[in-house]
Amino acid sequence: MTSPQRPHRPVLRSPDALEALGQGTDPIAQLHAAHETAAALLRVGRAAEDPGVTARLVAIVDEIGLSTLADLWSHRPAATLPGALWRLYLLREWTVSDPDGAAREYAAGVRFTEPNHAVAGVDPPGPAEVRRVADAILRGAFTGDFAIALERASAFCHVVASGRAEVARGRSELDRAVKLQDMAHDLAENARLWRSGDLT
Repeated sequence: MTSPQRPHRPVLRSPDALEALGQGTDPIAQLHAAHETAAALLRVGRAAEDPGVTARLVAIVDEIGLSTLADLWSHRPAATLPGALWRLYLLREWTVSDPDGAAREYAAGVRFTEPNHAVAGVDPPGPAEVRRVADAILRGAFTGDFAIALERASAFCHVVASGRAEVARGRSELDRAVKLQDMAHDLAENARLWRSGDLT
C-alpha cells in the first residue's frame, strides 16, 4: 500500500523566468515593432548620403535573413509601410534566389503588358537584368521617390504574373500567378497611399 502524495507547494517564478519559458508575445508590441522598424529603416535610408549605407540596406536580407524580416513585417496588411517594404524585399529576394525563373516568366509576360514592361525597365529580360532591376527598385525606395519605386515594383510584378500565367503548368502555378497579380495591385495602392501621406 502506497502512502498518499503530499501536495506540492506552488513555485514562484520571476517575470524573467516566465518569459524564458516561452510566454506568448504581445501582439500590440509586435504591431509597434513592425511599424517602427519599417519607418526607421526608410528614414535612415532616405537620409543617408553614403552609397555604402544604401547598398547595405538593399542587401540587408543577405545579412539578417528573410525570416527575420518575415517575423517583423509579413503579417502586417498590404496597405501599410511594413507591408510595402516586405513586398519590395520579397521581390528582390526572389530574383536573387531564382533569377532564371524570374527572367523566364518576365520574358513570357512582356508581350501582354508592354506598358508595364516599359515602367519596370528590364531590358533585355535576362537573369542578370531582373536582379539588377530588383536591386534598383529597392535602392530607389531609399534614394528616390518612394512612390515611383513602388509603381516600378508593381509593373515588374504585373509583367511576371502575366508571364507566369502564360507558361503555367497546372492549377498551382496559375494560383501563384494570381497571387503575384494581387501583389502588383497592392504595390500600386501603396504608391497611391504614400503620395497622399496615408502609408504608415
